[in-house]
Amino acid sequence: MKKLHFGTSGVPHSAEGSDSINGVKRIPELGLDAMELEFVQGVRLPAKDADVIKVLQQESGISLTAHGPYWINLNAEEAYKVVNSRNHILNSARVGKRAGAWSVVFHAAFYLKKPMDKVYRRVKDELKGLVNTLEDEGNELWLRPETTGKGTQFGTLDEIIQLSEELEWVMPCIDFSHMHARLGGGLGYDDFKGMLSGLEDRLGREALDMMHIHMSGIEYTDKGERKHLELDESDFKYQDVLKVLKEFDAKGVVVCESPVLEDDAIILKKAYESIR
Repeated sequence: MKKLHFGTSGVPHSAEGSDSINGVKRIPELGLDAMELEFVQGVRLPAKDADVIKVLQQESGISLTAHGPYWINLNAEEAYKVVNSRNHILNSARVGKRAGAWSVVFHAAFYLKKPMDKVYRRVKDELKGLVNTLEDEGNELWLRPETTGKGTQFGTLDEIIQLSEELEWVMPCIDFSHMHARLGGGLGYDDFKGMLSGLEDRLGREALDMMHIHMSGIEYTDKGERKHLELDESDFKYQDVLKVLKEFDAKGVVVCESPVLEDDAIILKKAYESIR
C-alpha cells in the first residue's frame, strides 16, 4: 500500500442504490478511496456482480476489503457451528478476492467461559487450516481477526498480534474504537502510540504498511462495547489515533463504521490530511 485510504463499511447512504456496485461507484465521487464489502448478514454477492466490482475497483484505484458474517465462532461447542464458521470465512475470502478485495476481517470467536489460552489454541488451529485451504486454492488474501469490544469475545490486541506472529497470511484488524470500549474508555495519544509501537516491534514495518483499521464513535458500559455512534457523539479520541497514524506513516485502509458512514469517513480523511 502506498498511502492510508479512507472509506465506509458498506455502501454509502448517498449511493443511487444499496447494492455494492453502486457503492463502489459512489466512493470516488465522495472523495473517498476505500470501501468494505459487508457480508455481515451472509455472503450473498453474485459472481457476476463481483466481476463488475473488480473492474470498477481497478479503474478507480480504490481499496476494497470485506467483512465476514457476524455469527462466526471458531470456538463454538457445537461442531456444525464451527464448520459453518469456517465456511463463512472461506466464502468471504473467495468472493471478496473475486471482487478485488485484498483483506477480509471477521470476529473470530467467543470465550464461552473457557480459559483464554485454550481458546487461543483452538482459534489458531482453525485459522491455520483456513490459511492452508486458501493457499491450496491460490487465494492470496489476508485474513484479519479483529480486536473486539467486549471481554466475552476473543480478540485482545495481544491475541491478534500473536496469531499474526505464528501464522502466515494472518494480520490484525485493529478496531481502535473496540479497544477503547473494551478497556473502559479513557484511551488517548500515548495509548494509541503504544499500540502501534508494539505492532511494529512484534510484526515489523510490514504490519504498518498494510494496516486494516476500523473506527467510529462508540457507546460502551463496564461490560464493553454497546453500539457504534457518530464521531462527535462519542468520547473516543479519533484525532489522537489519526495523529499517531500520521507519525508512524501508516499505510493501508481506515474503514469508518459510524451510523452516518460517509459523513464521518470524510471527517476522518480531512482531519488526517490536515495534520502536519
